[in-house]
Amino acid sequence: MIVKVNGVHYNVNVVGKGEPLLFLHGFTGSLHNWDEIVDFMKNTFQCILLDIIGHGKTESPTDFQRYDIEMVAKDIDHILGALGLSKVNLLGYSMGGRLALAFSLNFQERVKKLILESSSPGLRTEDERNARRISDEKLANQIEQNGIESFVHYWENIPLFSSQNQLPVDKQLAIRVQRLSNNPLGIANSLRGMGTGSQPSYWDRLGELSAPILLLCGELDSKFCTLAELMSKCFQNVRVEKINDAGHAIHVEQPIIFGKIVSEFVFDQNDVDQSTY
Repeated sequence: MIVKVNGVHYNVNVVGKGEPLLFLHGFTGSLHNWDEIVDFMKNTFQCILLDIIGHGKTESPTDFQRYDIEMVAKDIDHILGALGLSKVNLLGYSMGGRLALAFSLNFQERVKKLILESSSPGLRTEDERNARRISDEKLANQIEQNGIESFVHYWENIPLFSSQNQLPVDKQLAIRVQRLSNNPLGIANSLRGMGTGSQPSYWDRLGELSAPILLLCGELDSKFCTLAELMSKCFQNVRVEKINDAGHAIHVEQPIIFGKIVSEFVFDQNDVDQSTY
C-alpha cells in the first residue's frame, strides 16, 4: 500500500497477524530484504515493512534535507497512526538501526522492545561528523555522475560486506538486483541527509530509553561488535548477542538463527518494559 506522509509517498506492506514488529532496512536496501525473515515470522507476528525514503518504491525527494533522520522518524510515527498501531516492537538494521534509534528516542511511548542489528548511535564528535559529511558528499556526487550500477559494484565490494562472498551465488545476485533497482537520486540524498555525518550523535541520550533493547552483531564484523559493547554500557535494559559465522547483515547470512533470536527476545516475559510504568 502507499501511505502519503508530509508530501512523500511511502511504500508500506503488512504481512501476518500477531505481535506487531516494524522492520527498517539498511542503506541501499528495501522492504524485500526482510522477505526470508518475514516468511519465518509471519505466523506469530504482524510484520510491518516499509521502504525508507529514497529507497525501493518510496519516493526520492530532490531536497536532501527532507531525508533528515528525525524528520523521517516523524514520518514513521504518522505511518503507524495511519495503520492504527499505537505501539510496536521495532527492528532496525544498520542505517535502519540508526533510524530506529532516532524514532525510539523521539517517540518512546510507541516502542515496546527495540532490536538494533549492526547499528550505531552516530559519530561522537563534530570533527568526525564533518569529515564524514565531506566523504558522503563526494560519494553522493559520484553516484549522480556515474550511475547506480557503478556505485553498486563499488558498494558490494567494500570490506564491510566481505563475508557475503560466502553466500550462494543466487542470493548474492538477488541482493545486487535489489540494490540496482534503487533510484540513484534517493541513494545519493540518503547519504547527504541521513548519513552518520548528518544525523545527531545519540551517544549521550541512550540512557533515556527504558524499553528492553537487544543489540545484535555478527562475529565477523568486529567494528560493530565493539560498538554494541560500548552502547550496552549506556542503556538501562539491554542484552548483546554476537552471532557466529555472520558479518554485518546477520539477517541475510544467518536468517534462521536471526529470526529465532528476535522472536525469543520479543516474547520473553522476563523483560519488563519499564516505559509502561
